[in-house]
Amino acid sequence: MSKDGDVETFRRRREVEIKNGRVAMFAAMGYIVPEYYRFPGFLAPSANLKFADVPNGLAALKTMPAEGWFQWVALCGLYETCVNKPVDPAEPGNYGKGRLGYGSMVVGIQGKRIEDPEARKKSLNSELANGRLAMMAIIGMFFQDGLTGSAWGEWANYTDSPLRAFEGELGVQPPVGFWDPLGLSADGDVAFFKRRREVELKHGRISMFAAIGYIVPEYFRFPGELSPKLGISFADVPNGLAAISKVPGQGWSQIVGFLGTYELFINGEQKNGEPGNYGKGNLGLGFLGPVNDPEARKKKLSAELANGRLAMVAIIGMFFQDGLTGSAWGDWALYTDSPLR
Repeated sequence: MSKDGDVETFRRRREVEIKNGRVAMFAAMGYIVPEYYRFPGFLAPSANLKFADVPNGLAALKTMPAEGWFQWVALCGLYETCVNKPVDPAEPGNYGKGRLGYGSMVVGIQGKRIEDPEARKKSLNSELANGRLAMMAIIGMFFQDGLTGSAWGEWANYTDSPLRAFEGELGVQPPVGFWDPLGLSADGDVAFFKRRREVELKHGRISMFAAIGYIVPEYFRFPGELSPKLGISFADVPNGLAAISKVPGQGWSQIVGFLGTYELFINGEQKNGEPGNYGKGNLGLGFLGPVNDPEARKKKLSAELANGRLAMVAIIGMFFQDGLTGSAWGDWALYTDSPLR
């Protein structure tokens, strides 16, 4: 979003980020505090509604009277339009309220600013980081509350989830457990799940080879010629994306043909309906035989999934860095054209 180098747009987005972060920090605290403390007395005497009567979380939305929501909207609107006026266009989110925004507690009172530049920078960075964390946290709280019907609901309460069909599958491991933010498994279709799992395994295996293929040439290359006909030695092929234009067309044809043979004829049929299992045994080498101990097998298959996922992220990062800096292990200093500078 910042690649166009537009300073005004960047500042507007930063101000929105800071505002949303501040609101999210209050919201996250608003989820936590009522679990331990509530104000005594009445929230709305005319409606005979006590603070203790208001449930925590999303359920409070239908309990709060309309007059209460009007007061909240009016208060927030007042602060947005009248109280929080920018004091420095070059510093988004600074409304002259001083440290921790204390100046906002009483209209017209200016808070005391942090004079030490390093302390001020540290505090502002902390606010940004905490605000980003709070935005993630409050969305997670909303999501969990909406699924389980409780502000701190347990997954066990969400008995209608179609994801339960897959929560015992391989790959459901710490720290995130069953993680499907896009809801690709929400329909509970087992056949589609197995197809996606097979694709995930294939991509993970290829990515592990690709990541190693980025690293090894930095330390070792085969001696001799890659293409005697064209006079290209292995040492002539650069590492990383630059190799794409160096490998001759016949070489790419050989690679595609080799992979196609494996895809169509060697690794063609799954064994026992298990995604990614082509009967090749331990490490996929064939001659080592299968892993017979169930616990050891589960551990190795889980490790393969986890390492494949890491390798997919790693190889994309290597491609990105290579493309930006022109080097497989490029230094950010080489990317002099970056508008982010």
